[in-house]
Amino acid sequence: MARSDLFSSANSTFEEADFVIVGVPYDGTTRLRSGTRKAPAAIRKASKLLDPYLFEHKLDLSTVKVHDAGDLEFGNSCEEMFKAVEKEARSIVSAGKFPILMGGERSITYPFIRAFEGVGVISIDAHLDFQQGHERKFDHSCTMRRVSEVVGIGNVVPFGVRSISKEEYSEEMPNYVDAYQIREAGLENSWKKALNMMRRENVLLSLDMDGIDPGFAPGTSRPEPFGLTGYEVKSCIDMVGDRLVGFDISEVLPSHDPGATAALAARMIMEVIAIVHTRRG
Repeated sequence: MARSDLFSSANSTFEEADFVIVGVPYDGTTRLRSGTRKAPAAIRKASKLLDPYLFEHKLDLSTVKVHDAGDLEFGNSCEEMFKAVEKEARSIVSAGKFPILMGGERSITYPFIRAFEGVGVISIDAHLDFQQGHERKFDHSCTMRRVSEVVGIGNVVPFGVRSISKEEYSEEMPNYVDAYQIREAGLENSWKKALNMMRRENVLLSLDMDGIDPGFAPGTSRPEPFGLTGYEVKSCIDMVGDRLVGFDISEVLPSHDPGATAALAARMIMEVIAIVHTRRG
């Protein structure tokens, strides 16, 4: 593991910790804006600006046992990254700890999910990410298709979608909740719908930061208008409650970010820790 500045609330060894944060600095399949490999460092830096006391939860995160394992080391290929992520995630899950992955690009979710048994995935994302991957099987744009091959298409629910390619729009699509449905039905009803679509009780929540509107999170690889607010994503985290067994966050692009996107990503990690800790405590 390569060490870097730690996430602000990291205060424990791996053995002591209830939560383990791992950086995955990889953006090898990105086709438009590259540079998300620098996101883990940017998120850690942004976390230093946030107060650890979350008054709405009456929780001081400095009292929660969190370990930052640094950034994974791997070669240049996607396959090498996959092996490193799956191995590390399995070690965290098998030790009974809650894993949090910071990408990097969207493709980190595929090896991450392979570390779990009997879970479903809710993907907050502007894009369906369900392309076939004709040029290469593993690509950020086909991540949820690859995930569905592991957990089953009925256990993948994209949420907040507002971009579906013509290729993706077919009978093979997973159940999804788009941003326009959310505006019509309201966030709470829409999130309950997503949770009810899930056939499995345990949920891995995967947050692509472009799921949030670029007005709130401009620093992403593929910004798409008409997205969720940061507060709405916070509310989704709060509502998933004790069904949550893992969390990954991806697609923060520091080169196009004035700082708001990295700070929002850091705050989402803090929110996950707070919710899981208080619900299971």
